[in-house]
Amino acid sequence: MPRVAPFDAHHERYEAWFDKHEPAYLSELLALRAFVPWVGRGLEIGVGSGRFAAPLGVQVGLDPSPAMLAHAAARGIEIVEGTAEDMPFEACSFDYALVETTLCFVDSPARMLAEAQRVLRPGGRLVIGFIDRDSPLGQEYLAHQSESVFYRDATFYSADEVEQLLVHGGFSIDGWVQTLAGPLAGMRDIEPLRPGRGECAFVVVAATRNAEAAESPGPLVRRGAGGRRE
Repeated sequence: MPRVAPFDAHHERYEAWFDKHEPAYLSELLALRAFVPWVGRGLEIGVGSGRFAAPLGVQVGLDPSPAMLAHAAARGIEIVEGTAEDMPFEACSFDYALVETTLCFVDSPARMLAEAQRVLRPGGRLVIGFIDRDSPLGQEYLAHQSESVFYRDATFYSADEVEQLLVHGGFSIDGWVQTLAGPLAGMRDIEPLRPGRGECAFVVVAATRNAEAAESPGPLVRRGAGGRRE
């Protein structure tokens, strides 16, 4: 079931996180900018309040939360209510798709990627931004998961697990970038972007939809859950 209730009830609190942690937000935004295409028709899966879709030029936003979609619409996003596992779009509708801190909320990441494969055109790009569970910051979030309004029931993934999901989901990985090397508390400046993964908490991976049909996704063992926005 979509985990909508906390976002509908606390959407203003969610919005406040970005103002309180502006350097972290901008660091994440710049990491995504490295891979999100400048042209073509784009979709953000789990658009939330549109904080990323709007500045990145993503035209369409999908989300199950009406309250969050209202914020996204106010930012000029073409909003569609729905879930990542059952998208209300025709096949091959988009040139690229963005998934920003949404993977941890979906009931079935494999099903979400199958749907992303379906709605993307052959050769389309998928960009996923997430907190690496195996990073020190990811481990800190895990330790305080029960205290989070939004992420209490979320599932946190490592970079290796995300890579596994993408490969089994019919995508070829193009590259990785990362940011947020230190704790958020006291962060005052935008952090420089680093290549690869394994050093920072926030990781972005870009992948290309293969022309052939995706493989049947195999089982993925989930080893932890967590969150970051309080």
